[in-house]
Amino acid sequence: MPQTPPFSAMFDSSGYNRNLYQSAEDSCGGLYYHDNNLLSGSLEALIQHLVPSVDYYPDRTYIFTFLLSSRLFMHPYELMAKVCHLCVEHQRLSEPDGDKSQIRKIAPKILQLLTEWTETFPYDFRDERMMRNLKDLAHQIASGEETYRKNVQQMMQCLIRKLAALSQYEEILAKISSTSTDRLTVLKAKPQSIQRGVLTICSDPYTLAQQLTHIELERLNYIGPEEFVQAFVQKDPLDNDKSCYSERKKTRSLEAYVEWFNRLSYLVATEICMPVKKKHRARMIEYFIDVARECFNIGNFNSLMAIISGMNMSPVSRLKKTWAKVKTAKFDVLEHQMDPSSNFYNYRTALRGAAQRSLTAHSSREKKFWELAKQVSEFMTWKQVECPFERDRKILQYLLTVPVFSEDALYLASYESEGPENHIEKDRWKSLRWVPLLFRAARISRCCCLK
Repeated sequence: MPQTPPFSAMFDSSGYNRNLYQSAEDSCGGLYYHDNNLLSGSLEALIQHLVPSVDYYPDRTYIFTFLLSSRLFMHPYELMAKVCHLCVEHQRLSEPDGDKSQIRKIAPKILQLLTEWTETFPYDFRDERMMRNLKDLAHQIASGEETYRKNVQQMMQCLIRKLAALSQYEEILAKISSTSTDRLTVLKAKPQSIQRGVLTICSDPYTLAQQLTHIELERLNYIGPEEFVQAFVQKDPLDNDKSCYSERKKTRSLEAYVEWFNRLSYLVATEICMPVKKKHRARMIEYFIDVARECFNIGNFNSLMAIISGMNMSPVSRLKKTWAKVKTAKFDVLEHQMDPSSNFYNYRTALRGAAQRSLTAHSSREKKFWELAKQVSEFMTWKQVECPFERDRKILQYLLTVPVFSEDALYLASYESEGPENHIEKDRWKSLRWVPLLFRAARISRCCCLK
């Protein structure tokens, strides 16, 4: 079967080049090239270009790009149905008296295409229609020789394992959410039962950065590349037609990743605003600055940005007397790395250095799907990274389930630590009097712990 390059080697600055693999003839109808690069084509022609033949197999770059972007125009199960039809009818796999030698040539290529689809976009096959079409076509291939049957069985087993792992991951997320809710309920009933703070769980910034990396990589691993397309394509509210995504969302791993970022930001802000004494708040700020620095050294930029985001939240940043006791030089360096100006230029530079690769994007209107696929392919490279650190279940449990303050509770804690300085803050403080008193008991408990 054709050998395919890793994701990091799939894209260059010019998009898909036909010379990377044996390609279809120039006369292929409906496809348009420039300097030997495929630029565009009708949907039917692009589908035809996806399907292998006896003397042709599509470039892996094209396979990934088209499987990713085609869902903007049709459901994956519709594409699978068309691919199956072309494979079976055009290649005569269903004919009992078909040319066996030709079938032996084409079957491995079709199996390779299906394998790439199931490995790269496994969540598509949560749809029963997808799985049914896959099994039907796989049966056509497996009916030929024993070797094909073994390969088909291996492909199906790998797909089933991935789908089972996703289901298990979703169950874990639901359990974490339930545990966090239960702990908040207990806290409301018995404020004195609050956890004593992250420093009592993990006093070493490097260790905490390691455990944050575990969470990041686990959540990153379960994000399907198609979720980026689903996240950024919105249905026009004025469009009465049914959205092409109305039935398509099979996972929410990307949302879970975003929720983790937000949770970590609020956790940082909570840990800083919770202590009653100024010196304890300053100690927490310095602790998280050290954690952020360790995240940067590890290459965990998402946790780094979440921590900085938490320290830059208004309830924290307004604590001028607290910040006056903090050595902020290290924080200033980290903020510089995460500076959002110039489209996060400093951050992207650091990311490139960590990945040891160069960024050569040259976006244009004609190449927007190539560029989309190129950026997502870089994500696919990152998600394959394995965490080298040992897991600490106690620290992970704390990070994932400890109750965190809402924005209103953070502001109230901030105002009670350092009073409002202007009319806007005073008005807001008055409006927050309804916030439950449980956080005050929690702050007292935390103060006793930090002595």
